[in-house]
This record gives sequence, C-alpha cells and structure tokens, in this order.
Amino acid sequence: MSKKGVDLLEKALSLPPAERAELADRLLTSLDVSPDRRIDELWAQEAEARLEAFERGEIKAVSAREAFDAARDVKR
Repeated sequence: MSKKGVDLLEKALSLPPAERAELADRLLTSLDVSPDRRIDELWAQEAEARLEAFERGEIKAVSAREAFDAARDVKR
C-alpha cells in the first residue's frame, strides 16, 4: 500500500464505528463496476417471501448458533 493509502487508512480507522462501516460500504460498492440490479431485486423478493412465510407460521426462526451449527455440519 502506498504512503498515501496508509495515511488514509490511519485516518479512516480513527473514525467512529458507524462512519467506518459507511466508508467500508461505499468503498466496496465502488469496486463493483457493473452492479446487477436484477440480483438485488431477486434477493429482496426472496427476503420478503421468507418474512411473509414466517409471519404465516410456515417456517420457524432458529438461533444464530443453530444456523451456524447446521452450516458447519453440511460442510463436513
């Protein structure tokens, strides 16, 4: 990393957490040169469908620990 980059990183790290998160999000977004809005739309639709199914009682919520344990079991 260049000196300018190191200096900028040091300044960024001194920001409050919320501002660092926003900065990180903007930097990551800037790397995506061809955002596919269709993918974002499909994920939003999927999230809405899952929420509605949950609210209708068709699916149940699980704790983060249960979800991570299940994901770990699948990897094995």
